[in-house]
Parts: sequence; structure tokens; C-alpha cells
Amino acid sequence: MSSKPFISPLTKEEIWWAPLKNRVFSMLWLAWMTSNICMWMNDVAASWMMTDLDASPTLIALIQTASNLPVFLLGLPSGAFADILNRKKYFMATQIWIALNAAVLCFMTFTNSLNAPLLLFLTFTNGIGLAMRWPVFAAIVPDIVNREQLPSALALNGVAMNASRIIGPLVAGALIASAGTEYVFALNMVLSLGCTVLIWRWKYTSTVSPLPGERFLGAIRVGIQYVKSSARMRAVLLRVFIFFVQSSALMALLPVIAKDHFNGDAKTFTILLSCLGFGAIVAASQLPRLRHRFDRNQLVPISQILQAFASIGVVLAPSLWLAAIMMMLSGGFWILTANSLSISAQLALPSWIRARGMSIFQMSLMGGSAIGAGIWGKLTTHSSVTFSVICGSIFGIIAVMLTKHLKIEGGTEEDMTPVCPIEHPIPDRDIDHEAGPVMISLEYKIGSENIVAFKEVMQRSRDARLRQGAMSWSLFEDAEKVGMMVENFVFETWADYLRRFDRFTTNDLNLQEERYQYHVGTRPPKITRRVATSFSESN
Repeated sequence: MSSKPFISPLTKEEIWWAPLKNRVFSMLWLAWMTSNICMWMNDVAASWMMTDLDASPTLIALIQTASNLPVFLLGLPSGAFADILNRKKYFMATQIWIALNAAVLCFMTFTNSLNAPLLLFLTFTNGIGLAMRWPVFAAIVPDIVNREQLPSALALNGVAMNASRIIGPLVAGALIASAGTEYVFALNMVLSLGCTVLIWRWKYTSTVSPLPGERFLGAIRVGIQYVKSSARMRAVLLRVFIFFVQSSALMALLPVIAKDHFNGDAKTFTILLSCLGFGAIVAASQLPRLRHRFDRNQLVPISQILQAFASIGVVLAPSLWLAAIMMMLSGGFWILTANSLSISAQLALPSWIRARGMSIFQMSLMGGSAIGAGIWGKLTTHSSVTFSVICGSIFGIIAVMLTKHLKIEGGTEEDMTPVCPIEHPIPDRDIDHEAGPVMISLEYKIGSENIVAFKEVMQRSRDARLRQGAMSWSLFEDAEKVGMMVENFVFETWADYLRRFDRFTTNDLNLQEERYQYHVGTRPPKITRRVATSFSESN
């Protein structure tokens, strides 16, 4: 008699469309999907316009490069801006930028004053708006839905992306055929302004801090440092990079597959692309049920391997319709993998640094896609598209085997709930916010039998201090007293040190309790805070 694992029914919070009941989320989600439709419409219209301006395959291919390059150049700066500026105003500004860019494209197309270099430049400036927009939306979502609805909310974002992948090219193609390319840019301008109105209606409440705003370069440093010090984020970034290197074999070569492999035309390409998006939408609706059966450590490798086999199925299919079915499966497994990795990244990041962390996530994603496209495209030049897609899929399967030990769910990095720390500073004088560096020392007395275990906890404490913004960390042992340990960590300024208390999470509190349980003194560890002094020159 076989027994099946008990699977609890989905709660109202876990139903895949439940976040849309949240008025704020549904409004911003509509703006997000519309913005992505505009992105696809712009890319299609720009590529078609380039064929009229200059038939060079290199210039036509450079349209995609010009659209994606800003993500690499501005990923970290855009994340830093989204974390240190008012997110609503910043989100609106990115939409206004895109609307103005569309207005310029529309005007120059109507007046026949557009040329190939100028089209590339305006495609690049449109990409700037897209690059600046993505991190702020990624940071907003976890703040407007609860933790139980977050996976479904992120899946809905994937649905929006894939629906726009279908709607955008179809609308652009219809407008180009019936009216002209300039009307695509005109519609983009109108829709982008409409998105701006939706965002303006959002009643956003920002947290007002008495501290001065973070310095721009300092915010970038802390963002990089946080990711480097987070084992969870390092695992997610590596796995998303590898997955997009793998999946780019099919995605980047899809036009070649449609035209050369199936002897098709633009309609063939649209069919395959639409099937990919349709499969992703269907799979996204099943994500809550799949999460009841598998955790993300299981779901990602399974989906990644199945996506690889589906990709092979596309290029080995004897007919277009069988290939279309394989494309649906590939799109479904693609969204399962990408969504699971995105959820892991979101849950590994507290609100104060989420935009910076997700911008690095996006850079890793786009980097894998760009590098993979270059590798598989070059391989296709010297062999065939079938061989390249199979090689990309085999690479992905091998990578899954080599990285399966990297956990993206479970452990202590899950709970990023802000809490009030215990050791608040109470200085006996006013200290300038720009004074620094600031060194904090904690003195522990550890029993000789617990020294090894204490050091293991302190290794995790090091990562936690660096994630909070510390510039350096060290642990010293007293040379004359066994068990006397001194922990030192340094912040750049007094304001940076005070920000640490706004960034204290449940995980940090748990780690603090772990450290203190090894301390055998009659009082808690002694804390000393030192601010670097300045010397005035004497005459």
C-alpha cells in the first residue's frame, strides 16, 4: 500500500492571485506590467526602425545591446538611489524619464530627423530609465505585501513580465503594420505617463530618520559589502548567474531557431516567443501548490534540469508545433527557477538595503544572460544552433550537480524583521554625525572549554557586523589571560554607526544572544565606543 505525503490545502494568503486583492499592490502591479509592455514595444519598434535606417546586422543587433547595457553600468547606482531616496518620487522620476524619451523618439520619427546613431543613443537612454526603475520596484513589493503573499506577488511580477513579452510585440507589430513606427513611440509615451499617474496615487509613507542621508558612494560600498558577507546572497547570485548562462542558449538563439532551424519568418518567431510566455504564466499559477511539495532547494535544481531538457526538445523537435509545446514547458520551468531564486534573494535582504541587493541580483542575472548569449552565439557560428542549445543545456545540468550544496532556503538568514537592539549608545556629549572613524569594542570572558565554539559564533558575527555597514572587524585574545576576548569593529562615521541600530534584525538579536551565552562574567560584556580624535596644528 503506497502512501502519499500529506499536502495541506492552500490558505487564502497563498492563492497565486491573492496579492491582487491588495489595492496598492494591484495598482503598482498594473503600472509594472504596463511599463514592461512599453519596454517590449520600444525594443520591437526600434529594431524595426533600424532596418529602415541601416540594414547592417551589426547595428540591428546593437539595439539589444544598447537596451541592456545600462543595467550593467547603472545597476549599483540605481539600487543605491532607490535605498537612500524617497522610493515613490524616485519611481515616478524613472517613469517620467521613459515618457520623455518616448516623446523625443516620437517627435524625431514624425519629422524624419532620426538616424541610426541617434536611434542607438535614444535606445540607450531608454535603457537608463529601465535600469533605474527595476531595483526600486523590487524593493517596494516586500513592503506592501505580507510575508505569506510575497512568493505569489513575485510570481505575479513574473506573469506581468511574460504577459508583456506577448502583448508588447503583438501591439507593436500591429501598430507598425497599420499606422507606422512613430505611433508605437507615441503610445509608449501615453502609457508611461499613465503609469506615472498610478504611482502618484500611491499613498507612500517613508520612514523619516533624524540621521543625515547615506553618502552615495558609501551606500554602494555597504551594498557590495552586505552581499559579500551574506552566504545566502552569494549562493543565490551564483545560481542565478549559472541559470541565465544556461537558459540564454535558447533565448538568445530563438530568432535563429525560428528562421533557420524551422525555415520560418517573423510569425514563427512570435509563435515560439508567445508559447514561452504562455507556459510561464501557467506555471506561475501553480507555484503555490508546488511550494507545498518542494522547498526552493529542491525546486530550483529540478526546474533547472527540466528547463534544460525542454530546450533540447525545442531544437530536436521534428515540427514547429511540437517545438511550441517544448517552448511552453521551457517557459514554465524557466519561471519556476527564476521566481524561486528571486524569492530567496528578497528574503535574504532587509528593507533598508533591498534595492541595492536586488540591483546586484539583476546585474548577476543580466551578466549571465549576456555572457551566455555571447558564448552560444559564437559556438553557433562555428557549428549549428542545435549543437549550441544542447551544449548550453548540458552545461546547466552539470552546473546543477556542482552547486547543489549551495542552500538558498533555510538557516538563520530568513528572518529580517527589524527589532530594537539592547546596547544603545548614550554619549555624555554631542557628537558630530560626520565624526569618525568609530571603533566599538566588546570584552568577553569565555570558559576555556567553550573557546572553539565561541569563535565559530564570532565568525558569523563578523559577517553580521559587516552587513550592518562596518568597515572592518577583528577578534583579539588576551595574551596574559586565557579566555579574555575583545571584539573590535569600525564604522566610517558616527552617523553610520547609529544607522546600525535601524538595521538591527531578529537574526542579529539571536546572534547576540548566542554570543552572550558563552560569556561567564557576572555582568554583560563591556562595550566601549571610541571616536577618532582630530589634532589642531599649533603655531
